[in-house]
Amino acid sequence: MTKPPLTILLAAPRGFCAGVVRAIDIVERALALYGAPVYVRHEIVHNKFVVDDLKSKGAIFVKELDEIPDGDWPVVFSAHGVPKSVPAAATARHLFQIDATCPLVTKVHMEAQRHHAEGLDIILIGHKGHPEVIGTMGQLPPGAVTLIDTVADAEALDVRDPARLAFVTQTTLSVDDTKDVIAVLQRRFPLIKGPFKEDICYATTNRQEAVKAIADRIELLLVVGAPNSSNSKRLVEVGVKNGTPRGILVQRASELDWSTLQGLTTIGLTAGASAPELLVNEVIDAFRAHYDVTVEKVTLRDENISFKLPRELRDVPASA
Repeated sequence: MTKPPLTILLAAPRGFCAGVVRAIDIVERALALYGAPVYVRHEIVHNKFVVDDLKSKGAIFVKELDEIPDGDWPVVFSAHGVPKSVPAAATARHLFQIDATCPLVTKVHMEAQRHHAEGLDIILIGHKGHPEVIGTMGQLPPGAVTLIDTVADAEALDVRDPARLAFVTQTTLSVDDTKDVIAVLQRRFPLIKGPFKEDICYATTNRQEAVKAIADRIELLLVVGAPNSSNSKRLVEVGVKNGTPRGILVQRASELDWSTLQGLTTIGLTAGASAPELLVNEVIDAFRAHYDVTVEKVTLRDENISFKLPRELRDVPASA
């Protein structure tokens, strides 16, 4: 039986960013150097496949440090960053700390601390409850940071002194939505200080721009990523806002509902910054079982960014 033709526009850049590569490499190298177990506080990145793979190699994931038995065990802090109270607690317990916080998140932490040291009140644009937001707010004393999310939040914001304000942002937000929120803050508080360079990371921006480049050419956008991944969810939103009739977020090809995927001729495919390429290929192979697939690569730009590992891990081979 002849399969119907389907063109898959494969967006690039997609998938792993430099911060995710670094975080995974940190856990793998810690295992190679110190042996199992290596404890990891929270998911190292938001991807079940990655987490399960590291578990199989000897990593143990915990929600909080009190789940780690006494001893000088290695403990890795996730790429999203942690409040200052977490390394302080690890020090008190004599745990061996390895910080996998993405350097671009650390940049936001440093900005917030600098503005606070200058006596400014800090506005953080981000999503309540996200680990990165919790980590950023936890760099400063309680009450020093006010969290907002939407344009409506910015319009309703009541501040102590409009002349002494600064803002920072979560690194994985919608570029366009964040611009709108910042525009309101700058209109209402003309003296507000912002970052020297925008906080939304290069990978978030590039992946959203790549989706925009194909959005009006496709009937469906498929994003490979986790449901708790902010940057992956934003990719779905960006596609729909820029002309795609429908966007779907899936973790694996096994989640595809083929009853809703009939009669397609052109779809877009991308992946969040925590999703490995093999999961993208898995989705393409799944479509080949139902369609005569042609893959068209649409590359917006190339990425060649990498981040150094922590000093204590740099001379360790990636795998034992």
